[in-house]
Amino acid sequence: MKHLEGSTVTFKLNSGEELIAKLTRADGDWLEISAPVSVAPGPQGLGLVPSMFTADADEPVKLNINNVAIYALTDDAVKMKYIEALTGIRVPEKKLIMG
Repeated sequence: MKHLEGSTVTFKLNSGEELIAKLTRADGDWLEISAPVSVAPGPQGLGLVPSMFTADADEPVKLNINNVAIYALTDDAVKMKYIEALTGIRVPEKKLIMG
């Protein structure tokens, strides 16, 4: 998992919860992640909500690798929504201009 350090990663936990976070460090049984959000159903479909409401958002958190069922790089479209949810900055879609 070291090769994914610095990337936005989607984790499916053993509990069934889906989590998106930036992987800052993979170290043995622990993953250090920052800005974790959970994927949750809402009125307009799936949304992103903070995974931890009372934690200091500027501090990294640790996730035990034994709680992770599967993981993968986050899809680009979802990654843009993740960035928007964290920063409020909307990332424009990539468009091809053909002429």
